[in-house]
Amino acid sequence: MEVSRNEPVPGMQKLLDNPFALLAIGVGMPTALYLLWGLIEIINIPMAK
Repeated sequence: MEVSRNEPVPGMQKLLDNPFALLAIGVGMPTALYLLWGLIEIINIPMAK
């Protein structure tokens, strides 16, 4: 099968070929998830009487 060089590069391939985007995702996703998890935990603490 011959690959045409005129075809556009898919967006996912551009993302996976970019090491800085992968680094940002690798640092940003866990940070956002832990932040969200922490906020949910704080919201679920019962109020003192």
